[in-house]
Amino acid sequence: MDKPRRNATWNHQPASPIPVSPILNWPPQPLKWLKWVGSYWLAITSVTIELALALGVYQFFQPDWAEMRTLSVGWIFQIWVRNFILLCLVAGGLHLWFITFIGQQKKLKFDKRDQIDKNGHFTFRNQVWDNMFWSIASSLTLWSAYEVCYFWAAANAYLPQTSFSENPIWFIAWLIIIPIWSSFHFYWAHRFLHWPPMYRLAHSLHHRNINIGPWAGISMHPIEALLYFSTLMIHFVVPSHPIHFIFHAYVNGLNPCVSHSGYEGISVENRKRFNTGDFFHQLHHRYFECNYGTAEMPWDVLFGSFHDGSDEATATTRNRKKHMHSK
Repeated sequence: MDKPRRNATWNHQPASPIPVSPILNWPPQPLKWLKWVGSYWLAITSVTIELALALGVYQFFQPDWAEMRTLSVGWIFQIWVRNFILLCLVAGGLHLWFITFIGQQKKLKFDKRDQIDKNGHFTFRNQVWDNMFWSIASSLTLWSAYEVCYFWAAANAYLPQTSFSENPIWFIAWLIIIPIWSSFHFYWAHRFLHWPPMYRLAHSLHHRNINIGPWAGISMHPIEALLYFSTLMIHFVVPSHPIHFIFHAYVNGLNPCVSHSGYEGISVENRKRFNTGDFFHQLHHRYFECNYGTAEMPWDVLFGSFHDGSDEATATTRNRKKHMHSK
């Protein structure tokens, strides 16, 4: 890949074209796709950490199944609290490193600007407090509500379920399917949220963040959060295991905090130790009408809304946006 010309827009700009999954390539390139999938599962990534968290939470912090047959404040609150703690650890931890402690200055930071304070555009006139409020009050609560509904239904045997012992191949296949399905669902839900009435009603709240940070990941209006986390409904109709559900919830609830960090990676002693920010989605927050999906399921390539990080793609995106809003 060629390094693009230095663009004054960015503090740090990755090489372009930015990579996307070859899953939709034609003719098919299965070896390239397997290599892409392997980049998730054969290294320490946010996805593998989320799977480890799902396994640990299910093993040590899961309410009793008999208790969950009846909706009660005790176990419902336990679900909310464990999600709250995890969100604070991930979003809060990244915020402390990147923004509070300025752990690596602006090394690998995409946007030159800092988080915004004393601006009436945000709730509490502060970008970080705005994002924390909507992440916790809206998204975390609705994510937990989906989780409560799932575990109540599963405890009462209202849902199709499977286990590793019953079907080990399907159990493992789910781990690959979840990021792909999540990405597929996100693209179409996100396109709907960019329909002008929905954008004005709900999605504009998330797009207050042009210069994103960890707490921006799931800072959403309740309508958007309800739609966004509806990706979890697949477990209500397709046989899966509770570990799959929890993992899926963390992919959607925790991973955005990582991908919205605003930094390409965590750098210690001038060496990138861990991948974080997603320039694919950073471009969406800067230019709005591009990269509606994710790099894992590149529908944007197929439907002509892909921004590959180049100056040419920026010009194309601006022209498309101008045309869209002139109608």
